[in-house]
Amino acid sequence: MIHCHLTKNRRPSRRNWILIGCRRVLSLCLLVSWFCVAASAAVDEPASWKAGVARAVITPEKSVWLAGYGSKRAPDGKLHDLWMKALALEDGDGQRVVLITSDFQGVPKIMSDRVFEQLRQRFKLQRQDVMFTFSHNHCGPRLGDDLIDYYPVEAEQEMLVSEYTDLMVTKSVALVGEALANLAPARLQQGTGETTFAVNRRNNREADVPNLLASGTPLVGPVDHAVPVLTVTRPDGTLDAVLFGYACHPTTLSFTTWCGDYPGFAQLEIEKAHPGATAMFVNTCGGDQNPLPRRTVELCQRYGHMLATAVEETLQGPLKPVSLGLRTAFEMVDLPYLNTVSRGELVELSQDEAGIKGRWARRLLKKLEAGGDFEAAYPYPVHAWRLGQEMLVIGMGAETVVDYALRFKAEFGEGTWVCGYADDMISYIPSRRVWEEGGYEGGSNLYEYGRPAFRWSGEIEDLIAASVHKLVNEVRE
Repeated sequence: MIHCHLTKNRRPSRRNWILIGCRRVLSLCLLVSWFCVAASAAVDEPASWKAGVARAVITPEKSVWLAGYGSKRAPDGKLHDLWMKALALEDGDGQRVVLITSDFQGVPKIMSDRVFEQLRQRFKLQRQDVMFTFSHNHCGPRLGDDLIDYYPVEAEQEMLVSEYTDLMVTKSVALVGEALANLAPARLQQGTGETTFAVNRRNNREADVPNLLASGTPLVGPVDHAVPVLTVTRPDGTLDAVLFGYACHPTTLSFTTWCGDYPGFAQLEIEKAHPGATAMFVNTCGGDQNPLPRRTVELCQRYGHMLATAVEETLQGPLKPVSLGLRTAFEMVDLPYLNTVSRGELVELSQDEAGIKGRWARRLLKKLEAGGDFEAAYPYPVHAWRLGQEMLVIGMGAETVVDYALRFKAEFGEGTWVCGYADDMISYIPSRRVWEEGGYEGGSNLYEYGRPAFRWSGEIEDLIAASVHKLVNEVRE
């Protein structure tokens, strides 16, 4: 402000009075102008993201068998706890999404559908606004009817699995509610690192890999070594959450001890380095990727450290801000089977008293005898989320092979995340290349997942890709 100083006991002239008045008017104008600029800045200050984070231990307290590997696997202890975590985001228009990550081997549709419906009723979250991912960890518990024919049938175990699944539905909904309640201003940034322990298991025999690596012989087959990273930082600079991904089976370990495999060790290491922050892992498209060599805790810790190091190096480098704005789209795509199984085939296979095919055949025969029939296709979940102008998240159900990530990242460009293992653990989802090659991921193994068929139709990649392009166009309009 401009000040006018007068000499004591001296009367100002007419000219000075005019000058004093002008100066006072100028001071008033400057003051008004300053308030206008400040008010305008307050109005024009861009709204920030809001983010909320929550976490819950999901280690079973009862003897639910471990999932995967096609056998009875009763737990014998705990290496570290299993976790389910949630990240809620809200843009300036109040649009919200929630991503759930978990140390489950697979979340079946009969569980996730219950979660989605309760979230809709309680929190007005629509189906396209929630993605329920699972790491595919084979040292985690069974859930619902996931891989139901994999395991010997024991009444007590079926009851324990049902009880645990009900508990996880309740815990999932409560977790999302906590994340929404924790919504507060935040800044989002993203970057990409790299690590290299995933091996295409279709093109490299497990027994050969140690010698190949020792000799420096290049491994073959498509891989995706990218480690996408998203950070959530509070206005005071506090790192609150780190979301990261990698394309690889969490099957380093095959014992019967609760553990999060390499993603579990990676998350623990990141959280130790950043006290108070929550680390969250998504399996991108690792359906045909294995951590090799494997089978020891030391290797598991090593791979977890390699992944955590890739995340830390990304955090130290320049990260790109994610601008405000959310768009979401979702649909279920009917993926057709090549053929549904016949009654005659089931009768023949039902004679196997101990194997998976026998259990599968007898269960499906009971369905036919009860008047049921078999659907010719399976509903497949596909998500597209756009965060700001910089980030696109594609979410797909089940065990997508790496070709899907490589294809969609090439088609949609920088900032694209392609996540498999979302919403429903259906089966392997082969690309056309893998389907034509056959083998475990592309061949006649759908019976292992309880489907009423041996194989998918060869057109499923085209159907999935058409859906992805449609949804991406919707969120990018």
